[in-house]
Amino acid sequence: MRTLPVGDDALLVEVGSGEEAQALHAELVRRRAEGSLAVREIVPAARTVLLDGLTDPARLAAELTAAEVPPAPPRAREVVELRVRYDGPDLADVAAHWGVSTREVARIHAGTEFTVAFCGFAPGFGYLTGLPARYDVPRRATPRTAVPAGSVALAGPYTGVYPRSSPGGWQLIGTTDAVLWDHARVPAALLSPGTRVRFVEAP
Repeated sequence: MRTLPVGDDALLVEVGSGEEAQALHAELVRRRAEGSLAVREIVPAARTVLLDGLTDPARLAAELTAAEVPPAPPRAREVVELRVRYDGPDLADVAAHWGVSTREVARIHAGTEFTVAFCGFAPGFGYLTGLPARYDVPRRATPRTAVPAGSVALAGPYTGVYPRSSPGGWQLIGTTDAVLWDHARVPAALLSPGTRVRFVEAP
């Protein structure tokens, strides 16, 4: 674990893996909830956790580097289900990369339980983990200038759903009508770190 000061009241904590980042995030959220950690924001990423709004970042840095972070607690029982049509323009390319049929891509993807590791890129966009490493896929060599909202996509070890139309270089394998971000909803984001997700193939 490595800690880096960010400005006067923030701290960036680097760890060795996504699993460690998720465990650290869960532990820090737990501490904040019980009142033993005063912090404004706790923001997980692929291998880091940013803490913003600390009164004494140096003290917390020393405490974290000396402590052992417990494993992440069992996941919540509720699962967010997203109905998806496996009709993406890159579905055949992903099938070729995996060495399976397009139907098998849909079966594998819909048969996997995902977890939101962290959020970013755009409001409502979650980086979902769960597929075995053998199903990692590269980003497109040439990104698209506009990816439609609701596009279900793969890149590296992650699955994601574009909450709105935006440029992107992920491999598009399907579409969903789920609303990932709605400012009138509380919370606005459908997915947050730790959320369990399953994709259900639409008939």
